[in-house]
Amino acid sequence: MQIPEILKDTNLWFVVGLGNNPDRAAFGVSKFLQDHEKQIVPIYPRAEFVHGEQGFSSIEEAAKVWGPPEVVNLFVNSSRAGEFSDQGIAAGAQVIWMQLGVVDEQAAIRARDAGLTVVMDKCPVIEWRSLKN
Repeated sequence: MQIPEILKDTNLWFVVGLGNNPDRAAFGVSKFLQDHEKQIVPIYPRAEFVHGEQGFSSIEEAAKVWGPPEVVNLFVNSSRAGEFSDQGIAAGAQVIWMQLGVVDEQAAIRARDAGLTVVMDKCPVIEWRSLKN
């Protein structure tokens, strides 16, 4: 699956690192995704409601309610990307999307070896807008 297909054909996005801080990139990007008809599921230790959606403290907990995510979008430090990527694999995700500045080559290899598509060091908002040009 390529980026245009991910943006067009997926619906259920687990957004790791999404809390209620409007100054964080996850807040604005998830709102953009929501405005473009994506179902966002906040994954954050405090399990806050964000953009009207119930948050969960883990990918595993969210998957029990929502089922397998299509995309696990990582807004975390690169040093933590591997653990969340592995959780996404275990939850049955189709895509691991690591945001701008999030790079973990070993996590990417594990995800690809498990059959997932990996997008690394990219922002869905920027990619979406580039499709329009």
